[in-house]
Amino acid sequence: MKKQRINLYTRFERLWHWVQAAFFIVLFLTGFEVHGSIHLMGYEKAHSVHIYVGWSLLILTAFAIFWHMTTGAWRNYLPTSENILKVADFYLRGIFKGEPHPYEKTPASKLNPLQRLAYLWLKIFAMPLMFATGVLYFYYNNWSSWGINASLGVVAALHTFVAFLLLAFLVLHTYLSTTGGTVWTYIKEMITGYEELDVDQEPA
Repeated sequence: MKKQRINLYTRFERLWHWVQAAFFIVLFLTGFEVHGSIHLMGYEKAHSVHIYVGWSLLILTAFAIFWHMTTGAWRNYLPTSENILKVADFYLRGIFKGEPHPYEKTPASKLNPLQRLAYLWLKIFAMPLMFATGVLYFYYNNWSSWGINASLGVVAALHTFVAFLLLAFLVLHTYLSTTGGTVWTYIKEMITGYEELDVDQEPA
């Protein structure tokens, strides 16, 4: 079928994607240093950078939520079971046999059923829990005046646990980004915003 090069990802989507990825990487590195697992810049600096980038990520996320709500892009994350088993089979078996992806993206529906579930989990569970525990951790000295009676150890453990879940997501996401026509196909698409789609997929 004839293909046409279509602008699938907006400038904001691409900017948000790459800046968020950079923030995640910095937070992982500084978080590991705060825990004493690695040594790059020293505890004090790593702690300061972690806090600064954490607030920056929170602000970026607020802008992203506003953008998704005002543009209607939030509909891309609505879960669906349509063809979900075929997509799962592709990732478990078909991808290693060179089979074509069973889901065809459109400008109005960019995410396959498994991506929708993964990103929905990220946005309604992982990220909110990460921000909540991070903010609580930062304002620990205010807990008594706020009437909060919780265990700092539990908050810290939850923050670290979710961080490892997000790290696993980033590793898997990075791997899957190399499974296009070439290693760089999907990465290039997220840089330029353009992807080749069937002509009849373009909205009227």
